[in-house]
Amino acid sequence: MRALLPFIKLFKHQWLMMFTGLVLSVTTLMAGIGLLSLSGWFLSAAGVAGLTAATAMMFNYFTPAGGVRFLSIVRTASRYGERLATHEATFKLLTQLRSWAWRKLLPLSASNMQGLRQGDLLNRLVADIDTLDHLYLRLLTPMAASLLMLGSLYLFVAWIDADLALVLCGSLLLVWLLLPWIFYFLGRKPGVGILESKRAYRIEVLEFIQGLAEISLFGADERFRARLAESEANLLDNQRAMANVTALSQGALILCHGLVVVLILYMAASGVGEHLPPGPMLAMIVFMTLACIEMLMPIAGAFQHLSACVSAAGRVNELVEQEPGIRFNDQNTARVTQGELLLENISFSYEQGEREKSKVLKGITLSIKPGEKVALLGQTGCGKSSLLSLITREWQPNSGRILLDGIETDQYSQQALTDGISLVSQRIYLFSGTLRDNLSLAQKPVAKLPTRAERRLAKDVNDKLLIDVLQRVGLSSLIQSKSPLDAWIGEGGRQLSGGEQRRIGVARVLLRDAPVLLLDEPTEGLDKRTEREILHLLFEFAKEKSVLMISHRLTAMAQMDMIHLMEEGQLRVSGSHDELLAQDDYYASLNHKLN
Repeated sequence: MRALLPFIKLFKHQWLMMFTGLVLSVTTLMAGIGLLSLSGWFLSAAGVAGLTAATAMMFNYFTPAGGVRFLSIVRTASRYGERLATHEATFKLLTQLRSWAWRKLLPLSASNMQGLRQGDLLNRLVADIDTLDHLYLRLLTPMAASLLMLGSLYLFVAWIDADLALVLCGSLLLVWLLLPWIFYFLGRKPGVGILESKRAYRIEVLEFIQGLAEISLFGADERFRARLAESEANLLDNQRAMANVTALSQGALILCHGLVVVLILYMAASGVGEHLPPGPMLAMIVFMTLACIEMLMPIAGAFQHLSACVSAAGRVNELVEQEPGIRFNDQNTARVTQGELLLENISFSYEQGEREKSKVLKGITLSIKPGEKVALLGQTGCGKSSLLSLITREWQPNSGRILLDGIETDQYSQQALTDGISLVSQRIYLFSGTLRDNLSLAQKPVAKLPTRAERRLAKDVNDKLLIDVLQRVGLSSLIQSKSPLDAWIGEGGRQLSGGEQRRIGVARVLLRDAPVLLLDEPTEGLDKRTEREILHLLFEFAKEKSVLMISHRLTAMAQMDMIHLMEEGQLRVSGSHDELLAQDDYYASLNHKLN
């Protein structure tokens, strides 16, 4: 139950709408029970009054009839208002909950997400948070409304007959206390099972869609479809089990309610308060007991959702309660201006601890002076990309220091670090949006201008800058239309070629214009002509910047001030292009293959 506390604390922000929904729920129950009770009394009293002409003439038909109409209108209006208020509160709570979860998630680093599958992360942020809407709508509100209604019912019936009030409300309270917990334990296993099977099914579907091309290419459709069918069957089995528990709970509730009705009928038959014989008062009490089914019906089903809510809350808490693996010093106002980079005795392992066999980097010491161009070469898996991820603080080194302009990187604020470093990675991610959206991502945010004319002028100036950058990176073909920046490039840039996507990544770097430029296999998968064009553009742009490029090919190595050959997490040999050609046979053989 403690897992629900962080989410219940969020309710305080929507207390007014939630309280309104609760008041309207109680009002609806009162109007419903009052309507049936008054109708039962009215019909019985009218029947008794009609036995003689004298009593028929004296009986007031208009006041009870007006009461019935009034309660009917109140019940309809309050039911509508209750649905409106409770669902509005639920949607606002879900919005707030998602924002809260994202704020907790954004500071987390790659180390926090290690071992978490994409489908599982998606499930926690979507399905588990959706499940938590049951907490207010189907659990807290029905339980609180029925409990308040029980108190009101006791006061009203006790005004007529204290003994009947005690029996009626005591019996209903016993049902209120026992049945929900019984069916909570019965529904806990299928409730958690539904969540887990939904998670597994969502993961299987996501992986099947993402790998559909490879699955079809290697003829593995049947195997993956069998796994999907198994996950689906497991989900249906859990849903079937929950449906059985739901049916059993509704049947048990109706049975218990019927026993209470029989008990009240038996006790009220001998008299209701001072009314002997009870007459119409008997009908009123019995009909009132019959109407109580409306406030009891949601209770049995409410606690079936509790197990799912607790499980979902626990899974979300596992994600958001983590301490960020990477922390920034937001109090420091220092900025990266020179671009001097120094790595001192860096060791790193993705696994816990620092066992020598698990280390990806082993005592790396590397220096890049302002404006210097340095290359890091090595075969796949030697630790090149891991070193870049430490510089950008995606991961934290186990030992050693990384300094930028003489200040350790963990002393910079996140904004200062991102302003000081630009990165062209192996895979350029393009968002499903326009060309402008994907380029503006790299620009620093500016304050909103007050007037429409100033905003239009700023937009025109910015568009001109974006078009100029696209021309510089050789994407003139994309700006031939009337509104080129509004062109939709599709999800992941699927409408663009690999070279065009890579050039957009370079355009982002030109727009960022940071003192340090990191290149992680920037021309991987490109033909030699495109590779030379992109590298020429990058080096032309970075004439006065500090550049660290990692690669396993020797293209443009002659333009580097220093080249380091990396092997098994260590720097094996260093030197200029000409020095390595003379000193290292492996480097000379790579250069021979290039030529």
